[in-house]
Amino acid sequence: MDGLAGRQLDAIREVVELTESATIAVWLRGGWAMDFHLGAVSRPHVDVDWYCWRRDAGPLAARLLGRGWRVDPRMPVEQQLDLVRGDVELSFAYLDRDAAGRVVVGAGPWAGTLLPEGMLDAPPGRIGPHTAPVISVAAQIEFKEMFPVWMPERPRRPKDAADLARLRAGRPTD
Repeated sequence: MDGLAGRQLDAIREVVELTESATIAVWLRGGWAMDFHLGAVSRPHVDVDWYCWRRDAGPLAARLLGRGWRVDPRMPVEQQLDLVRGDVELSFAYLDRDAAGRVVVGAGPWAGTLLPEGMLDAPPGRIGPHTAPVISVAAQIEFKEMFPVWMPERPRRPKDAADLARLRAGRPTD
C-alpha cells in the first residue's frame, strides 16, 4: 500500500512490534480499528488512534521518541499522548481502572467515565499480513453513535455515519 495509508499501516506495525516487545498494551480505536476488524482499508484516515494505559504513557513515549517520533506541541500531553513523524500522527488516549477494576477514561474532562464492558476483549484485527489489537465492534459502534450526544457541538460527520453502516454490515465497503 502506498501513500499516507501505507505509512500509517507501517506505523501501526511499528507500534505493535514495539509494544509487544515491551509488554505495553495498546488497542486501535477509531477508523483504523474498524478497518482492522473488517480486514481492509475502507477510507483515508487523518491519524492513527489508540488506547493505552495511562501508567504506560511515559515508557511508550520514551520508546517512540527514540524511533524518531516527536510530541505534537499542539496537543495537551496530560489528556493523551499525541506524536508525529513526517505526515503520520499517532494519538494514544489514556485508560485507567476505577476502584471496582472497571475500565474508565484515564485523563481529561471525562476522566473516570466508565467505558463499554468488554471493550478490550476483542480478538486482534487483520489487514493482509498486519495484525493489531483493536477495541470491540460493540464499543466502536457505541462511540460512533454516542459521540454527537456526548459532544453536541460536534455533530455526526458523514464518515461516522458510513463507518456505522460498515460496522453493522460487517464489510469494508457499502
